[in-house]
Amino acid sequence: MIAIGSDHGGYDLKQAVIAHLEEKGIPYQDMGCHSKASCDYPIFGHAVAKAVAEGGCDKGIVICTTGIGISIAANKVPGIRCALCSDTLSAKMTRLHNDANVLALGGGMLGVNLAIDIVDTFLGTEFSGEEKHCRRIGLLEQI
Repeated sequence: MIAIGSDHGGYDLKQAVIAHLEEKGIPYQDMGCHSKASCDYPIFGHAVAKAVAEGGCDKGIVICTTGIGISIAANKVPGIRCALCSDTLSAKMTRLHNDANVLALGGGMLGVNLAIDIVDTFLGTEFSGEEKHCRRIGLLEQI
């Protein structure tokens, strides 16, 4: 299950990602927002991150205009490793090396096709499990 959330600036891209998840048969939980009315991104970044950290969802996707603010909000939740990605290589590497569990996207920064490719790469890449990466994640968790 994928938790997904956005503010008003990421709403259109969130809707496109949801349509893609539905097309691929990937279950998701929409944590809001539910319109383009102005709202506060920390609420939705926190909701997605909490769903992932508590184990209700396997991974999360958060979207605001730039992806920056909502990624900061998600990363405030213990156990979350949220990565803002604007290309598929970053999405692949953050899964391989950081075992990132939340993907952040900038709705005003990315076209839909690229964003969908980033989502597919993020969701389709497994953590490498290499000892050095496990050690580094452990160190991150201690901070």
